[in-house]
Amino acid sequence: MEQGIALVFRILSWIVIINVILGYFLPPYHSLRQALDRIVEPMLAPIRRVVPTMGMLDFSPLVLLILLQILSVVIINAFR
Repeated sequence: MEQGIALVFRILSWIVIINVILGYFLPPYHSLRQALDRIVEPMLAPIRRVVPTMGMLDFSPLVLLILLQILSVVIINAFR
């Protein structure tokens, strides 16, 4: 059970990282980018309302990765 939960959070983290990297190389209308955005954007939207962008830098994916790690540890420890 713990390994399954950890795997889900690891996959979500990789999806966020891949989405950020592809954002530099693929246009926004590319099908792969749109598919990843459908997964990531609902998690990023509330963070973007709280964390302001600094110039052209968007720190919301970094905040999301940190929150995913914290949430993973909390949920796994709750099952122990």
